[in-house]
Amino acid sequence: MAKRNIGHILLTIFGFILVAIFAAPVLILLINSFKSLKNIYLNVLSIPNGDTFIISNYPEAFERLDFLKSFSNSLVITVLSTAFILIFSSMAAWVLVRAKTKISKVIFMILACSMLIPFQCVMLPLVKFMDTLHMMNRPGLVFMYIGFGTSLSVMLFHGYIKHIPLELEEAAKIDGCNMFQTFFRIVFPMLKTILVTVAILNIMWIWNDFLLPSLVINKTGWQTLPLKTFLFFGQFSKKWDLATAGLVLCMLPIVVFYMTCQKHIIKGVTDGAVKS
Repeated sequence: MAKRNIGHILLTIFGFILVAIFAAPVLILLINSFKSLKNIYLNVLSIPNGDTFIISNYPEAFERLDFLKSFSNSLVITVLSTAFILIFSSMAAWVLVRAKTKISKVIFMILACSMLIPFQCVMLPLVKFMDTLHMMNRPGLVFMYIGFGTSLSVMLFHGYIKHIPLELEEAAKIDGCNMFQTFFRIVFPMLKTILVTVAILNIMWIWNDFLLPSLVINKTGWQTLPLKTFLFFGQFSKKWDLATAGLVLCMLPIVVFYMTCQKHIIKGVTDGAVKS
């Protein structure tokens, strides 16, 4: 019993250390967003008090970011990309599960292997190819996000759909449903839990992505929030006071969204693992 208690205490201490390590960058970002540039350079770890505490960074960062415009750009791109990923990936996974052929196994293996390829390896050929198609714009960016998000999403849907009873789909076919009616009326509603999980995972990385939009979007007024924050960093100056406030504004919507929906991630993965 004593060894068990000691082990529990050590695990608790280890957990607190991990929380401190992961929370420290966010806390440093937050406290520096309420300080002037001079005070940030003097002591980046100091907590702002009555003399050093300022809040003017936020309205100025809000204006410099053109926050509402950038927010709407990020929102439209993220929502459209995620919606298409959910529909296409779930349909593809359903077909791959039900069609037990060699071709379906090969396609599934290709999708699984594609997750091992780093984005940097396909970055330049992709940009050149999309430029040839005249799709270096927001629709092109959505198209690329669908491609990059499909493989992992298909994997998650594939594991979940395997546990859906085939008899339900056969009963729908007997009642006269065609393939699309069977999927959207029977299968798709049963994917609610994993749909939320896949949606959250894709929204998180698409919203925070900087590299792909920086390669594709080069027109004023089209920039997403992560792209706009880069404007605070020039060749000869770095406005850390405005940048920290801007970064807090950028991550605030996605943090609120994640805190609201994070329980569905665990629920979706758990349901997919234990469903029989």
